[in-house]
Amino acid sequence: MNSLQAILAIQLTAAWQFANLAGGLALRILLLAVGMVVVAFLIGRFVPQRRRRIRRAVLPFAVWILMLGLGLGLKAAGWGAGVAVVGYAALLLEYITIINLIFIAIFDLILPLVHFEVPEIVAELGLGFAYIVAAIVVLRSSGVNLSGIIATSAVVTGVIGLSLQATLGNILGGVALQLDDSIHVGDWVQLENGKQGKVTEIRWRHAVIETRDWDTIIVPNASLLAQNIIILGKRQGQPLKHRMWVYFNVDFRYSPAEVIDVVEKALQEAPIDNAAMDPAPNCICYDFAKDNRDSFAYYAVRYWLTDLAKDDPTSSVIRLRVHAALRRAGIPLAVPAATVFLSQDDPEHAQRKVARGLDQRVAALDNVDLFDPMTPEEKAQIAPRIRSAPFTRGEVITKQGATAHWLYVLTKGEVEVRLRSDSGEERVINTIKAPGFFGEMGVMTGAKRSTTIVALTEVDCLRIEKDDFNQIITERPEIAEGISSILAQRQVGLAAGRENLDAAEHNRRLDAEQSRILAGIKAFFGLED
Repeated sequence: MNSLQAILAIQLTAAWQFANLAGGLALRILLLAVGMVVVAFLIGRFVPQRRRRIRRAVLPFAVWILMLGLGLGLKAAGWGAGVAVVGYAALLLEYITIINLIFIAIFDLILPLVHFEVPEIVAELGLGFAYIVAAIVVLRSSGVNLSGIIATSAVVTGVIGLSLQATLGNILGGVALQLDDSIHVGDWVQLENGKQGKVTEIRWRHAVIETRDWDTIIVPNASLLAQNIIILGKRQGQPLKHRMWVYFNVDFRYSPAEVIDVVEKALQEAPIDNAAMDPAPNCICYDFAKDNRDSFAYYAVRYWLTDLAKDDPTSSVIRLRVHAALRRAGIPLAVPAATVFLSQDDPEHAQRKVARGLDQRVAALDNVDLFDPMTPEEKAQIAPRIRSAPFTRGEVITKQGATAHWLYVLTKGEVEVRLRSDSGEERVINTIKAPGFFGEMGVMTGAKRSTTIVALTEVDCLRIEKDDFNQIITERPEIAEGISSILAQRQVGLAAGRENLDAAEHNRRLDAEQSRILAGIKAFFGLED
């Protein structure tokens, strides 16, 4: 009886120990599973771009579970030696799972949330070192002789080092690039061969550079360290900017000072996407005829690019601004000295050409109701004094608060009318399509520009000055009444659309506005009542 009790006691003790062991293992599995779920949720919530890193912990966790199951199967089959090996492998996988989870929580969740960037290679090195420590702990617990392994591994390491010098050089180069903080992911660089691109990754062996041509350059880290690399647009304590050049030529007959003034005004009047306004774009005359061969001066626009991926499109917008500005000023771009133009030079041909230009200007005036009170003869009288004024998309044609110099007749394109409030906020209140006109109040009454007009497309305008109306309005003052009536209808029509005016209020405002505008025209042109 005593023997039976002893056997039962031993069995119960073994069962209790197994239950404790199984319960502890289950608790460890549960804690790791919950930890991975929590970390995965937080990364998906706050740094979703790093969700793929969770796989680094999930994979060894899954293999660990399989190894535990395999160990239980071997134990049931009575393979004691296999159970020990599988048990140590499972222990190593458990350690690896815990290490991965800790590193993911620190380097992929906590540090990004506090905006503290650590080079990826630093995290990789730390992870590798932690793996080595975990392997040593498991090997020591299994009773393996580490001194023999270390001696053998030193010989193997020497052989591998000799055979993989280039690879090891690239790996050390990658570590150096990350640690010395000279080149970052996101930097735009220029290699010694002139290729430019954006650094998208710095890996163990190489750096990945994506060019504007949609190509990818793989540069070994050792080569990257050995080259003289230009980091584009980067200056200590300054935002990203890279100076760009756009070249053009103008004939000697035009003053360089005038050319520079015209171009700089066009470039600085309105912002250009991806071009910095500080420093502002500027124009220089950098050379005259070379070797007495050319008959023009060399000019260049210098601007600072803020988005280095959009160099050519931004330079194209700069060229459009330069071309439109020179056309408005009547300054043509230079042509090669050897170019020969043949034209019919008789007086009749020249007269016909001038007549066609005048007819086109009169026709443009006919399309705009502002000039309805004028006779065909009066329109023909001011036609020779009208100037062409082209604008390219995005240019400011008139600016709110500026002194008015011209009335604009829109013959091609579309413009946007913007109003700036006292708080400085600017909003779009109207668009005008050709044929149309704007800037009339300033020219007819001397008032400051009440709105800003910006070209939405390529725009062609005719510019008419106040002096062009002087003689006509002085000789026939009744024109002022017709013009004031048209302007009043335009002003009140805009107000009626915004305020839903009834007919009576509309008529009352129309009479008051016409009287106000007519008085302004008479005072501005010095007409007697």
